[in-house]
Amino acid sequence: MTRWSFSSTGDEVVSAFKDRVQGKTILITGPSIGGIGAQTVLTLSSGLPAHLILTGRSLQKIQPVIDTIISSHPSMKTTFIPCDLASQAPVRDAAKQINDLVERIDILICNAAIMACPYEKSVDGVESQFATNHLGHFLLVNLLRGKLMGRGTRVVVVGSSAYAHGGVRFEDWNFEDGKSYNEWEAYGQSKTANMLFAKSLARKMEKSGGFAFSLNPGSIRSNLQVHMLSNKAILADGLARMVASEAKEGRIFVREPQKTLEQGCATTLIAALDPELEEFSGEYLNNGDVSKLKVREYASNLENQEKLWRLSEDLVGEEFDW
Repeated sequence: MTRWSFSSTGDEVVSAFKDRVQGKTILITGPSIGGIGAQTVLTLSSGLPAHLILTGRSLQKIQPVIDTIISSHPSMKTTFIPCDLASQAPVRDAAKQINDLVERIDILICNAAIMACPYEKSVDGVESQFATNHLGHFLLVNLLRGKLMGRGTRVVVVGSSAYAHGGVRFEDWNFEDGKSYNEWEAYGQSKTANMLFAKSLARKMEKSGGFAFSLNPGSIRSNLQVHMLSNKAILADGLARMVASEAKEGRIFVREPQKTLEQGCATTLIAALDPELEEFSGEYLNNGDVSKLKVREYASNLENQEKLWRLSEDLVGEEFDW
């Protein structure tokens, strides 16, 4: 695939695949104003989907997005479902509401995330970045699996190149209850989990004709970076760790220029819409294409996919049959 590039915009993607948006039911997590999730859903609305379902912790942060959609498309069905991905009980409540609301979900975009936060555990006792960025999405997608078992459905998991900060600590995901915690290692763990989860989903969804992808949206100045930008030491540590990580792979770390929000949502939309990607289900995308850089083994191998699935089922106390 060479159609898309670093500078491609979400509007270009939706314009190219309007027929794959129109009339569809699309769910996205965490489309708060000022983030790539909001830009993703606003761009999708121009393609006239039948129903947009927006989930998040706070209606206040998402209402401006809903208002913008309604002002441009007054008849478009838009539903907000409260869902705090850091806590399993609200995720279960949200899934029940969504299951009662729709017959099918054509596209589910796992967008919500937190980044480089101080150490904290969720109410369920799981490190907060792993709980929010991976485990909440794992539970939500699995509880909605009955609505995703249709030909052509897609699950898109928004990851990050920061998966290079480290793999999943299968024996110590809570960093010794915070004693050995590093913000970037924890973020890397959660982003590696995103990639392994998408690969597992691709195998499971293949039975019913569905697809799954993970992706790096690029570096975008957005509300996701609030903790990092307020602490220069955290930012410097993150950059130093990326330099060291790339050096281990025999590569020189080069910071890509920042993308605009319009560019930042493009790869998510390509993963959700481009029919040429069907043969690459499970792959990690970067700049609108299957990543040209070799993905690290810990973020792709089958053993780790299966270990993460089992760990995630253990942490949510439920097994899922696709």
